[in-house]
Amino acid sequence: MQSRKTFLQNMGMLGAGLALAPVNNLFAQNSNKPWFSISLAQWSLHRTMGKGDLKNIDFPAFAAKEFDIHAVEYVSRFFKDEVRNTTYLKDLNARAADHDVKNVLIMIDGEGELGNADADKRKMAVENHYQWIDAAHQLGCHAIRVNAAGKGTPEDVAKRVVESLRTLATYGKDAGISVVVENHGGISSDGAWLSNVLKSVNHSHCGSLPDFGNFYEYDRYQGVTDLMPFAKGVSAKTNVFDAQGLEANIDYARMMKIVRDAGYTGYIGIEYEGDQLDEMEGIRLTKKLLQRFQTA
Repeated sequence: MQSRKTFLQNMGMLGAGLALAPVNNLFAQNSNKPWFSISLAQWSLHRTMGKGDLKNIDFPAFAAKEFDIHAVEYVSRFFKDEVRNTTYLKDLNARAADHDVKNVLIMIDGEGELGNADADKRKMAVENHYQWIDAAHQLGCHAIRVNAAGKGTPEDVAKRVVESLRTLATYGKDAGISVVVENHGGISSDGAWLSNVLKSVNHSHCGSLPDFGNFYEYDRYQGVTDLMPFAKGVSAKTNVFDAQGLEANIDYARMMKIVRDAGYTGYIGIEYEGDQLDEMEGIRLTKKLLQRFQTA
């Protein structure tokens, strides 16, 4: 017969084992779980699409079949004539669903400056973006990407852009669509300026799309750090790869640490923009590069 003391000790050890086992198993199961998802930005194939070798309607299937990527980011120029065509958008959405592809966002260009000094032109630019918010909603996207551009002093442009972004974000909220701003040249490639703009907008449906490669004269690592608090997407720019498969001009280990430390867990979009490799190979190498960090 066990003594009462021995019995209780044994039960205590058993209880501790039962309590710890699920935690340890759960940790083992989740230790290799990716902390972000990979999407494919259509701009990675802009030369292929520009030549007519790939149509926008076939992009989701192409991403799934060629790269085993099941989330895509569109570019407005490749279907600008169809933005109001409900039948086309339904077809595009159906084709994405047929290949288990998630439509993530639409990158909008050529619809006018949100920071234009002319009030009428600025109003028109804002209204030109409404149709893309509507299209994003029909496609099941979560956001559209816009540009913060305009002429004048940084302070003046910021004031106009803030006003435009608030208007767009309010419109987008009703459709469940966020408006995200990319560092995309000009004053928008100043991380401090753009982060201050987003602070001023202060809207739940307005955020950033930090691009690793579009900071130019501004330190890229500081720029991504500036924008990550507002990030509703991230653009993984690549141009040149070294023999180890690393981006030659961007320290991806450092960059991905910045992204992860910010608590980001959404989509990171492949945006290969180099000219030393064909687009297909550039996309594959970028995917492999990102996968190095998915479970790190």
